[in-house]
Amino acid sequence: MTASTRYPLLFSPLRLGPVTVANRIVFSAHLTNYAEDGLPTEQHAAYYAARAAGGTGLVITEEHSVHPTDWPYEKLIHGFNPAVVAGYRRITEAVHHHGTPIFAQINHNGGQASSMYSRLAVWAPSPVADPLFREVPKAVEPADIEEVIAGYALVAGHCRQGGFDGVELQCSHSSIVRGFLSPATNLRADEYGGSLANRARLLLRIVEAVRRAVGPAMALGVRICGDELIEGGTTIDDAVAVARMVEGQGLVDYINTSIGVATASLYMIEASMAVPPGYAAFIPSAIREAVDLPVVGVGRFKDPVQAERALHDGQCDLVGVVRGQIADADFAAKAKAGRTDDIRLCLSCNQECVGRMGLNRWLGCIENPRTGREAELEHLPRPLPQPPADRRPVNGRRPAKGRRTAKGTKPSFGEPKRVLVVGAGPAGLQSAAAAAQAGHRVVVVEASDRPGGQVALAASVPSRAELGDLVRNQLVACRAAGVELRYESPADTASVLAEEPDAVVVATGSVPQAPYWVPATSIDGPGGAGRGSGPGGAVVVDVVDVVSGAARPTGSVLVVDELGFHQATSVAELLADRGCTVEVVTPGMVVGQDLGITLDLEHWNVRAAAKRIRQSTDLVASGIEGTTVQLLHHPTGRTETRTVDWVVLAVPGRPADDLYFDLRRRAPGLPVHRVGDCVAPRRAHAAVIEGQRVGAAL
Repeated sequence: MTASTRYPLLFSPLRLGPVTVANRIVFSAHLTNYAEDGLPTEQHAAYYAARAAGGTGLVITEEHSVHPTDWPYEKLIHGFNPAVVAGYRRITEAVHHHGTPIFAQINHNGGQASSMYSRLAVWAPSPVADPLFREVPKAVEPADIEEVIAGYALVAGHCRQGGFDGVELQCSHSSIVRGFLSPATNLRADEYGGSLANRARLLLRIVEAVRRAVGPAMALGVRICGDELIEGGTTIDDAVAVARMVEGQGLVDYINTSIGVATASLYMIEASMAVPPGYAAFIPSAIREAVDLPVVGVGRFKDPVQAERALHDGQCDLVGVVRGQIADADFAAKAKAGRTDDIRLCLSCNQECVGRMGLNRWLGCIENPRTGREAELEHLPRPLPQPPADRRPVNGRRPAKGRRTAKGTKPSFGEPKRVLVVGAGPAGLQSAAAAAQAGHRVVVVEASDRPGGQVALAASVPSRAELGDLVRNQLVACRAAGVELRYESPADTASVLAEEPDAVVVATGSVPQAPYWVPATSIDGPGGAGRGSGPGGAVVVDVVDVVSGAARPTGSVLVVDELGFHQATSVAELLADRGCTVEVVTPGMVVGQDLGITLDLEHWNVRAAAKRIRQSTDLVASGIEGTTVQLLHHPTGRTETRTVDWVVLAVPGRPADDLYFDLRRRAPGLPVHRVGDCVAPRRAHAAVIEGQRVGAAL
């Protein structure tokens, strides 16, 4: 089935003023942290060009600052600096090479910022401190307003010189314009405050100034927030009215949309998998009914089916697909070719995109090791040509011709190798796919009856099902590359050597490990499904045992969170749903503290309150006797106790590395590599990156 019949609206052209887009898929503006010294880089050009090559209809770059008072984070593009123009040209030429239009988003973040980098006072409509930055801004004076407007015009001119096809004004989730539009942050009593018409005055003046700067040959768009999701903030009715004002000027070619405020309600802007896809569609839908301009809809569209449905239902005219194209640069091309099943679906886990950005690192992707490294592609191993027919595997085995001439020696340089991967978790599957794509013959053996390892387990708990797409995506890649997968095939040194591999990748993961304070008599089973710490004692188990079904706690349960991520919170919800009385204790200041950077913390707290899950912080588990658990409150040194039926441990495990070291000892001439948790227990992104590196380098 062709794209024209399967996705007829998604792959139809549309005019945005002087610019025609070939399809309705937009790679919308988002931060990348790729800038250096305030200037765009070669990585920007390669990153956007990869999505253009992948078939997206329109690229909109991350924001470019219009004024020196706007420097909220280190790696912001300083669009007001004339030196940016050369970098702009590199970006636009790279994208235009693929026939794709590209717009630049320009902005001033206003009070949603800090003076840490600029050493200048933050500017905003009123002295209202942002809840995240907590810095009281300077209320801009008339001369300051003129400077801001001139700054927008200046940067728009730089964008024109740099070859952009259009400019988008970011007036939505983090902008001085949003600050003026919102009654929550605009307390002014002059001509820029009070009524909505007054609060919109700055926006309308900026539109006029930018249109003069870019002329009629460039497209101009405005991105507005439909609902700030804060007390006394902008509502959808306000947004619709502003959209009408903008259209009434006759200067703008399209309207983009957003939801939330990038600091107060960021968890709804870059929503995690806890939020349903298309959750913000009511905003473009309402605006589209009120104006004739094309409207862009956003809100976790992760596959072309969802995007087509939004267009069919009249919710929007174009669909912003950001994380979907971060995960798979070829999202649009695969959809157009009818290869929807081959799309590497975004997990909305936010670990390597939003999460890395929150740690001031460059944007990446948990399942796509190339994202964020596009400019280095020439240094990465590329797939080798397929071997001649007489040298390809037969029934998963290599023909006699071309085998190693002596045990423990490698084939000649360039000859496809027979690679055995032990373990079908994310590290093993990524290794297998990368090695097979490089031209090797790959077999994966997995002890269980299914792939995915601990990722598959994690996907079985409440609100985490989409994590399973990581396994699904890796399996698609493995099958396309010809990887042989064998389940219910436990491996030991003898069975590995019997395969006569040229190289082995050990991806056997990790196993739970009880902490020092748990008596050895308290645990058994695959991960610690316990017998109790004596007659009538509490049963101690690992989170893996509960999720896998090896243990089924009842009654009162204490979950010990020493990992600070989804393990403890997920199992707590699972047990609460089963009727257990659940308390989570952690030595940290917040239960699941790392959920903050993935924007899951707010949703967890809401659900925990609804399910009556108790959360206790600053507590270090230090011992257990019978049904009593001792807890040290480390800020004060006092001891607390809990009397419970079960204890569930979300604590560091240990590498399952016995096979690796045994192979190294018994087959010294055989190249043996290890990846993922059997190197050191970490999170899924480390397994994927390590698997890619090792598999591609074999």
